[in-house]
Amino acid sequence: MFTVGLQIKRFYTLFHEEVLVLPSRIIVALFFLTLLGIPLVSQNPYMIRVIILTSIFAILAASWDLLSGFTGQMNFGHALFFGVGAYTSALLNIRLHLPPWGCVPLGAAAAVLAGLLVGIPCLRLKKTYLALTTLAFPIILMGIVFALPDLTGGELGISGLKRISNSLVGNYYIHVVLMLALCSLMWKITDSNTGIIFHAIREDELAVKASGINTTRYKLLAFCLSGFFAGLAGGLYAHYMRIAGPSTLEVSMSFTVVIWGVFGCIATIYGPVAAVFILFPLLEFVRFWPEYRTLIFAVIVLVILLYMPEGLAPWIRDKIEKECPRCKVKSIATRKTCRICNASLD
Repeated sequence: MFTVGLQIKRFYTLFHEEVLVLPSRIIVALFFLTLLGIPLVSQNPYMIRVIILTSIFAILAASWDLLSGFTGQMNFGHALFFGVGAYTSALLNIRLHLPPWGCVPLGAAAAVLAGLLVGIPCLRLKKTYLALTTLAFPIILMGIVFALPDLTGGELGISGLKRISNSLVGNYYIHVVLMLALCSLMWKITDSNTGIIFHAIREDELAVKASGINTTRYKLLAFCLSGFFAGLAGGLYAHYMRIAGPSTLEVSMSFTVVIWGVFGCIATIYGPVAAVFILFPLLEFVRFWPEYRTLIFAVIVLVILLYMPEGLAPWIRDKIEKECPRCKVKSIATRKTCRICNASLD
């Protein structure tokens, strides 16, 4: 009993001194609590469906950021990992009758292999050449899908997959909790020594090589990690929609992921997640005006990128927080002095 009380006191102290001191952390905490509390307030099937799909695409967008945002390996064919995860999971479920909980991780493992197949030939390519080469891979896989209709279902895809849960609320919590856990894990990876090396490769790969670090190994690791998380998203999508079709490999899917990443802010993980939670429900909302849907979406994205070239997330963060010029620790924007070293913030 005494130990439990001590742990609660430690958690409260941590929450009070680490979370409540910065508005951005309060927003993240409220985001977590809101998502977890929505089914307690409303169980509208349409709203639940939109949030589940938003959560799946948030994993996909964050996985793109883990590769392209942090290492600078611009991937314009991220739908490849998503499609490989979806098709592998679907084939295992339909042909071998494996349960969804087994199919989704195996689909992610297949996406890791795809990451190796893409990463190895792309290691020597940079910038435009790398982007165009990665763009070709999902198109090639789509050609294979159409060439083997007996196995892949061709244009119709593979349908009739089992859902992870048959319960509306159960599905909601599985997808939302997985999204929160996987995105937190990706953020933790980028905050580790591995993430620092990813970041350094993007800034100056030659300097990283000169320091004795094998950049090839780390770039391959980034491809595999990104493929793993995108493959998980693909498997979750296939089992939730109960179909794996060519739409998971379309070029528009790859470009949409890039738009989410740039809209929110690359090299942050939380930026693309925030972008998906803004743009995907917005697209659903403007479905009531189908003739203006794409135009409204394009105008919003263009306006944000025009006035916030670094993305939406850092613009909001800079408005509510200030960085100390001496110790680089952030404080709430209303403070006149740093909360750590007491230096002036004006």
